[in-house]
Parts: sequence; C-alpha cells; structure tokens
Amino acid sequence: MELNNIFVNALKKKSPDELIAVSKKSDLKKTLNVMDLIVLGIGAVVGTGIFTIIGTAIQGGPESAGAGPAIIISMVLAAIACVFSALCYSEIAAMIPVAGSAYTYTYATMGEFMAWMVGWILMLEYAIGNITVACAWTGYFVQFLKGFKHILPDFIVYFPMWLRNDYRFMLSYCDKYGLDPHTQMPYLFDKIPFAVNLPAMAIVLLLTILLIRGVKESTRFASIMVGVNMCMIISFILLGAFYVKPENWTPFAPNGFEGVFMGAFLIFFAYIGFDAISTTAEETENPQRDLPIAILGTLIICTILYVCVALVLTGNVPLGQIDTQAPIAHAMRVIEKDWFAGLISIGALCALTSVLLIYQLGTTRILFAMSRDRFLPKSLRQIHKKFKTPHVLTWISGIVVIVCALFMDLNISAELCNFGTFTSFIIICIAVLILRKTDPDRPRPFKVPFSPVFPILGIVTCGGLMVYSMKFLSTSALYFPLWLLMGFLIYATYGYKQKRLEEKQKLQRIAKPSKVEV
Repeated sequence: MELNNIFVNALKKKSPDELIAVSKKSDLKKTLNVMDLIVLGIGAVVGTGIFTIIGTAIQGGPESAGAGPAIIISMVLAAIACVFSALCYSEIAAMIPVAGSAYTYTYATMGEFMAWMVGWILMLEYAIGNITVACAWTGYFVQFLKGFKHILPDFIVYFPMWLRNDYRFMLSYCDKYGLDPHTQMPYLFDKIPFAVNLPAMAIVLLLTILLIRGVKESTRFASIMVGVNMCMIISFILLGAFYVKPENWTPFAPNGFEGVFMGAFLIFFAYIGFDAISTTAEETENPQRDLPIAILGTLIICTILYVCVALVLTGNVPLGQIDTQAPIAHAMRVIEKDWFAGLISIGALCALTSVLLIYQLGTTRILFAMSRDRFLPKSLRQIHKKFKTPHVLTWISGIVVIVCALFMDLNISAELCNFGTFTSFIIICIAVLILRKTDPDRPRPFKVPFSPVFPILGIVTCGGLMVYSMKFLSTSALYFPLWLLMGFLIYATYGYKQKRLEEKQKLQRIAKPSKVEV
C-alpha cells in the first residue's frame, strides 16, 4: 500500500491553470518584449556555436570525428532536429507562460517525479554549459591581452598559466611537454596542486552582480554585447568571402557520416539558446505572442549565420589547419588580416559574455520555479526588495559555476550539456503530445503544425543524434546516467518528503484557516 502511495504521489501533476495562477502572484517584474527575447536567444546561440564549438566540430575532438567542410550539413541537421523541438516549445510556452521552461511543462504533463528529473537535467544543461563558456572566455581574453604586448607590461599580458587554467589542464600540459608540475604551479602543503581560472571566475562574479540588479538591465547589457558580436560576425562573412578558395572544401566529408553526425551533436550545444527564452516567461510583457516569435526567430537567424560562417571559415583555411581554440580569429591571420583578428577577439569576448549572462539567467529562473514548488528550500526563492530579482539563487548559481570551473574538464562538460539539451527537447515534444490528448480544448495561441508528426520527428531526430553519439563519447555517456542517479537520490531523500510536508501544511490550513504558517 505504501509503495502504491509513492507511485501515486510521484505522478501527481499541476494543472496549467494552477501553474499560471501561481505565476501571476510572482513578484518578478514583467519588462521584456519580443526584441529583448530575440536578443537573449541570439546572444546564447550565436556566441556559443561560432566561438567555442565550430573549430572542434570541423577538426574533431578526443572522442569524436570531425565533419570537415561538411559541417554545413551538420548545422542543417542540428537545425532540423531543433525546429521540431522549437515548434513544440513555442506551443507549450505560449499556452503555459510560466518560469521554469521544460521543468514546468513536465510538471503539467508527466507529474512530480519527472518534473524534478527534468529540472535536474536542466541544471546540467545550463550550469555545466556555463562552465564551458566561462573557460572559453578566458582563452579569448588571453588572446585579447596579447594584442597589447607593446603597451602593457609582460606580467599582465603573459600572466601565469596557473592563473588562467584549472589544475587538471596544468597537469596534462606538464605531462604532454615533459615539464615538472612543481615548477609550473604552486603546491599547497607541497602536496596539493593549485591552479585557478581567475578570468573565468571574475567574469562570472561580475555577471552575477549584474543579474541581481535586474533582468531589464541585464538585457540591455546583453543587447550591447550581441550588437558588437553581430557586427564582427557579419564583417567576417563579408571580408572572408573574398578569400574563399573552393579547393579547401575538398575533401568535403573526410570522416563520412560519422563526422557529419558528430558535428551535428557538437553544434547542438549552441541551440540551448531558445530554451533560455522560455525561462523568462514570467518576465515577458506579452508571453503568448512574443515567446513563439522569439523562439522561431532566433532559430532561423542563427542557422543562417552558422552556415555562412562555416562556408567562409572552411573556404579560408585548409582542412587540418583550423584552430579549435579561436577558429575565426585564426582564419583572419591565415589570410593576413591580423588587425581584424584582434577585432574578432573583441567580438568573441562580447559574444561569450552574453552567453554567460543568459545561461546564468536561465539557471536561476529554473531553480526559482523548483524552489517555489518546494523541491528546494523555501528560503532560496526570496525576491530582492529593491531589484525584484531572485538574488539568493543568483548568488548560488554563480558560486556553483565558479567552484566547478576549478576542476571540470571542458570537453566533458560540453558533452554533458548536450545530453541534457537533447533530453529536455525530447521531453518537450512528448509534453505537447500529452497535452493534445489530455487537454485538447485549452486555448493555444500557437499550435505545432502537422501534429503529431512534427513532435514525433522531434523525438526521433534528437533521440537518434543522442544515441548515436553515445557510441563514441564513452566518458560523458557514463557520467550522464550518474548525474540522473544523483538527481533521483536527492528527490527520494529530500524532494519527495518536502512535497508531502507541503501537502500536509495545506490540509492544516484548510482545516484551521485562522492558523498562520510559520
């Protein structure tokens, strides 16, 4: 009987009406319009794909084959996989305009346990992804400083490696070049290697403070960053187009279908951006209209930019010579445009700064929704009296990224982020199918065309890319189930009990309305 009650409780859902009613009582300020949302989406999608992933997707990584010039096919595949999910996001976000993204939508369709697990996966998607971007930001910052080597002193331009890399990187670097780690970084108590990615930690700290100040202020800042970024990318496309050599596109697909599919998997890391749009639903002035426009608009604009950049990049630089750290800036040096390579570094810093901002915004809004549902301590969802932002959660999410950046492997964190993204996209497609059956008469400001075909195609394409990649990414394919197991244990030992306590308190309030909850 007890086991049966556990299953019943784990499958308890919140109706869309209940979710919307709770959101209307929120103290979050509604300040975002459709252009703000598109800026957030482009800021998250373009910066990540072009400045951190595209080089590895073309050349290949430690556990994945490169796509070569066929990266444009990889991008189209990733976009196709995304478009079905984006349509499903648009329908459900317009129907249930509540903070929390896939977590909230899962609660309305699959129940309490699946909602918690999806929220836990989203933490992997956003927080771990933010670590990858923060460390990439350091790489471009170092390149930016080198442009001032004749102006700034050497101790600033070439500051120690142990202050810009984690200790794992430093140990592998020393092993690769036969160096003594004790001469390359300090050791605590002569036993513990000490290395910190100081620039990454500093930028996350600054953006955390900015997010606490307010979402509108953060969006204005992101708009400036996105504006500079877009200017640099469009300039790269226009300038680089004159130096394209078609012979560089041969061989077109050096690693065949394996390279193309793995390229699509890696590029998918960037498309988390339109998911971030839906996390701001409670701070959007007209979510029913603006969310679908912003989600689909972001996907279309970013895919066009990706393909254009990939064509120019692979046309400018021969296969095998594309840099995986800063591919766009390196391409400009190959065509002897060093002055523009410096500008590209500025654009990259702006792009990655906007990505960091938006990922952290998404993290805090999802945690806010989970805290409001009592899966997390009630004290975490406090709203700042002056700025009307969830300041406690914002600080926590920033500190988590800073701490994890000390020891997380960058390649593994990016792959784990991808597994989280694929899973959440699949869940959204399933949620749309469920709501079409369980609540067919609910008003839908936007509807997925050709349902159930398009949601099913979303499940198949995302699931196919995810399963195929697991054949090659053995390390992250092991860590992802471990992350799910950790989430299950937290729900079983804390979240489930908190939900039952909340239900008990509600019954007590109904029985004794004069009593005030402490």
